[in-house]
Amino acid sequence: MKIEKIVLQNYKSFKDRTVIHFNEGLNILVGDNEAGKTSILEAIHLCLSGILDGRYLKNDFHQYLFNYESVDEYLTKIKTDKTTKLPELLIEVYFQNNDELAEFEGSLNSDHNPKAQGIRFEIKLDDAYTDFYQDLIHSPEVQTSIPIEYFHIEWQSFASKVLISRVIPIKSVLIDSSSSKLKNGSDIYLSKIIKDGLDRSEKIGLAQSYRKLKQRFNDDPNILALNTKITTNTKISDKQLSITVDLSSNNSWESQLTTNFNNVPFDQIGKGEQCIVKTNLALHHSNERDKNLILLEEPENHLSHTKLNALIKQIQENGTDKQIIISTHSSFVANKLGLENLILVDNKQAKFFRHLPSDTYKYFKKLAGYETLRLILSEKAVLVEGPSDELVFQKLYMQKNGGKLPIEDGIDVISVQSLAFKRFLDIANLLEKKVAVITDNDGNYAKNISNKYADYLTEKHIFISADTNNDLNTLEPQFFDVNKHDLPKLRKVIGYPSTYAEDQEIIDYMVNQKTDWALKIFESDETLDYPNYIQAVVDWCNS
Repeated sequence: MKIEKIVLQNYKSFKDRTVIHFNEGLNILVGDNEAGKTSILEAIHLCLSGILDGRYLKNDFHQYLFNYESVDEYLTKIKTDKTTKLPELLIEVYFQNNDELAEFEGSLNSDHNPKAQGIRFEIKLDDAYTDFYQDLIHSPEVQTSIPIEYFHIEWQSFASKVLISRVIPIKSVLIDSSSSKLKNGSDIYLSKIIKDGLDRSEKIGLAQSYRKLKQRFNDDPNILALNTKITTNTKISDKQLSITVDLSSNNSWESQLTTNFNNVPFDQIGKGEQCIVKTNLALHHSNERDKNLILLEEPENHLSHTKLNALIKQIQENGTDKQIIISTHSSFVANKLGLENLILVDNKQAKFFRHLPSDTYKYFKKLAGYETLRLILSEKAVLVEGPSDELVFQKLYMQKNGGKLPIEDGIDVISVQSLAFKRFLDIANLLEKKVAVITDNDGNYAKNISNKYADYLTEKHIFISADTNNDLNTLEPQFFDVNKHDLPKLRKVIGYPSTYAEDQEIIDYMVNQKTDWALKIFESDETLDYPNYIQAVVDWCNS
């Protein structure tokens, strides 16, 4: 059983009706800060369980769950128009159609599809309070917030049947790597051991042992003496007063026992290790109908590169029968788990990466260190071959833009190897992302530029820039060529030690000191000349 999509309206940052579709296996949510990735995970879990931030929302909802723009619009309009409609919060989770889910099929959905199967979660004005609400808005009092006390939750299947979490067949677990507890409010670590590892007689035995432990507390001589003293010295009631352990709950041991790792309570071990344990327990849950949807928020938090790689391997090997939705800011996570599973949340819209060339997916899986998400999340990007090109380009950009770095204008300069340029351009093409490439001609402009990038040269959002002179095959001879008219200044800035030298000796020095000379130019106050193909990219950025 899998979910097909979620519909959000007036939930947190999602004002207008927003639809996010999901793969039936792995899904990777990416987006800038405040894009709504966390809200999507929370909303799915809320709709399936009724739980938000570890608590049942039924009696604990508030105004800040609603989109703030909708609330502000309502508060402004209601001052002059008393017919203004109150905001209504809507979350719908659509299931992949399944005969076992027929009881969830019906037309109570915003698609108005009678064959759809799923759950509808709403927070809106309770009709029972309509008269009270009318009295409120017609009173002299100025409203500064929505009257949340008149709202209620409607949690129904698409067949218009009222729901409780127990009858919902698709169970979700929300794992937040920054929190030691799962946001479904239960301690899955202990319940995993109990439900999967113990039979009925063992569970009964555990409950009996815990009850006997509490009874021994009550019968302890120290406790008996203390209770005698309390009864003698305390005149609160004519009845006997004593301290005891609560024996009234049959299942109290489930909430009182804790899980230790190497004799350390789970809450006290590192956050990274907690994330790994939580994820592995969810992946290995044996009940197919229980916890079959895993929601994992930014697993890279608190994890070393080695631990993160191990966690990703666990997801790849053991998550094949689960539907998994992961949010991340890590290019490594996205690349390793497959860009074909990526869902970009941008301006409350979802963009998919299912149509990249298959060899591009494979390339980034094998070489997962490339900063693909930097390109995906940038406004504009400039791809360069290495740190020297990056430093030289950024220096010229600063000179032409009042000392500002490109990133301050939303332009990300990303250093990649030339072999990866086309892979990045495949992503740029899919998103129609504005991207420029600064590259060497390597002695053959026709072969290495015109032919190599022929598929991209006609794209309006892509700009390929290289020196057309085949004799100037890399950055070093190109930079030397435009500054040879003032060699003393060039030698001084790059730190060349000799006063007298052949041109090629200076070029060789720059090649051998590849990053050092570029860093000296970046840090220098001297004004030098720059190759035309680099100037062209700066002009492109400023256009």
